[in-house]
Amino acid sequence: MELPVPDHVRPLRDQFRAFVDERINPVEHLLYTWWEPGDPGGPIMADLRAQAKAEGLWAIGHPTEVGGQGLPFLDYVYINEVVGRSEPAVWVFGQGTLQDSIMLNTYASQEWRDKYLGPLVNGDIIQSFGMTEPAVASSDATQLQTTAYVDGDEWVINGRKWFTSLARFSKYTTVIARTEERAERPHLAFSAIIVPTDTPGYNIVRSVPVFGDNEGDHCEVEYDNIRVPYTNLLGERGQGFMLGQKRLGAGRIFHAMRFLGRAQRCYDYLCERAVRRVAFGSPLADKQLIQQMVFETAAEIMACRGVALDAAAQLDTGDPARVEIGMIKVLTARMFHNAVDRAIQVYGGKGVTSDLPLERYYKEARLGRIWDGPDETHIATVSRLLLKPYRDAHAAELDAATS
Repeated sequence: MELPVPDHVRPLRDQFRAFVDERINPVEHLLYTWWEPGDPGGPIMADLRAQAKAEGLWAIGHPTEVGGQGLPFLDYVYINEVVGRSEPAVWVFGQGTLQDSIMLNTYASQEWRDKYLGPLVNGDIIQSFGMTEPAVASSDATQLQTTAYVDGDEWVINGRKWFTSLARFSKYTTVIARTEERAERPHLAFSAIIVPTDTPGYNIVRSVPVFGDNEGDHCEVEYDNIRVPYTNLLGERGQGFMLGQKRLGAGRIFHAMRFLGRAQRCYDYLCERAVRRVAFGSPLADKQLIQQMVFETAAEIMACRGVALDAAAQLDTGDPARVEIGMIKVLTARMFHNAVDRAIQVYGGKGVTSDLPLERYYKEARLGRIWDGPDETHIATVSRLLLKPYRDAHAAELDAATS
């Protein structure tokens, strides 16, 4: 069930796998609600984090210059798959802040690098990202309505965001706001601005209930004449959309590999149940329909892993890998959903209870088809990229025929 893992990565990957399976999984049901205002860790999470730091497993993907271990991107992707076997594990190992620490390290002023990077990498604070809005289609980010204008040496921000994950517990939110009314192109109209969450006018309206969960993961936030210093700008004016896409590009591969890890765990549940559960005189594993579930789940996992690793390898060389990232975003969400669905089906009633993680996985798998852009947007974008050389060749033929 595994593609080859490089020899230099295997020992570290095995160490992470053992930590997740032996120490996190047995208590993960106690870690889903571990956030407390002003406290980035309950006692169980704090103990696991201390163990991870002591064993050299903390912040392995963060840049070395900000306190991380600087593991190369492709090597980190292999690790991310086994970390994905448990939803809270990303926070146990200090990986939940990686995308934002890289963004701050690359684009923030020295002031904000000094203020936030160390605590972010060390796990003392967390961050949030404010892009999605309730009043416009998130598949078309050029419609975003939150605005920011300059008044003296300050930004004044107004608007409303939602699905700002963990906003109730974060130290700051990176807000994507419309700042350029005369931009040459629609995607150049937005900037990224750091907003500390204790800024007057930063009002959390509610924690949006998602599939019945109301744990504060997804917040609706009002920006009511918020004022922050001009130096809170990340990068240059008009770069907000580009920064968001760079942040999401690597994040889509991280999501894909974590989905693969969770799907592998679903596959384990499926197979273990199939060989142990007896119905109509024989184990479920003897039934052809169950065998088909096993086959299809294994095949989908292996196929998605190959595409995900190919995308990661291309990113490592500086290639944006737009086709591969778009594909893997869509394919792994579907694969994860199928893996969870089949495992639940084989478990029957127990599969939809909180006795197993499958219930949470099912919700997450469905959200995966919306996160980081809906599948339909990625399918359309990738299809255009795939068709472009054929369109160009056809246009060249027409030009030659008429010249």
